Amino acid sequence: MEMIEVTANSVQAAIDKGLAQLNARPGEVVVEVLEEPNTGLFGFGAREARVRLVLISRRREERQNKFDPDEEIVNEAPANLQPEIVPEEELDEDALVGKQVLEELLAKIRVDARIDVSLTNDDEEGEKPHWMLNISGNRVNRLIGRRGETLSALQHVVRLICSRRLERRANIIIDAGGYKLGRSKRLRGLAKRMAKQAVQQGRTITLEPMHPNERRIIHLTLRGRNDVMTRSVGEGRTRKVTIVPK
Repeated sequence: MEMIEVTANSVQAAIDKGLAQLNARPGEVVVEVLEEPNTGLFGFGAREARVRLVLISRRREERQNKFDPDEEIVNEAPANLQPEIVPEEELDEDALVGKQVLEELLAKIRVDARIDVSLTNDDEEGEKPHWMLNISGNRVNRLIGRRGETLSALQHVVRLICSRRLERRANIIIDAGGYKLGRSKRLRGLAKRMAKQAVQQGRTITLEPMHPNERRIIHLTLRGRNDVMTRSVGEGRTRKVTIVPK
């Protein structure tokens, strides 16, 4: 992994400077704030912000999520990650309605795909398991979008329609080509590596901005540890997780 340290008059300016030097995007690096800026007293003791950027991927996700009309790409999760598919006769009302709604929407946008249904639990205490509806087939990557944004929008629409038909909240998750399953595994691995680094170096580690569900995976992964704690900082699209050694 490529790593650089950068200084500037603010943390954000240092991050931007580092991204430019690495020719990378925010989602491709892990940012560690080494020093906050200090204006000093009457100019004495002033110091710039200093950050470390670790390049963890180079356009990898963008390649996975980009739909190329001239190439058929199926982004399947590894076999050992695939949850057990539940037979249709064992599905409850949520799963049956969710599958029907998803099939109708895919037909309207002319996507020929298979929908496999499995049961998943995100390790949240007291949380009811969710039905995972995974779409597979040729060119399903166009349903994912950049960093899963298209997939999130599709899930939102399916949940709204299902909730209306069921007249209650539907416990379903929409995936495509095992994208969410694979990304969840990578985020859990990232959380553990960065927690280890935070403890070893005695410094707060700041991760890249993430969607709320991805930040939740980081929090849940490290929740039971007694050597680190996690916090979400920032607003809107720039909100991110910090890993703080206790």
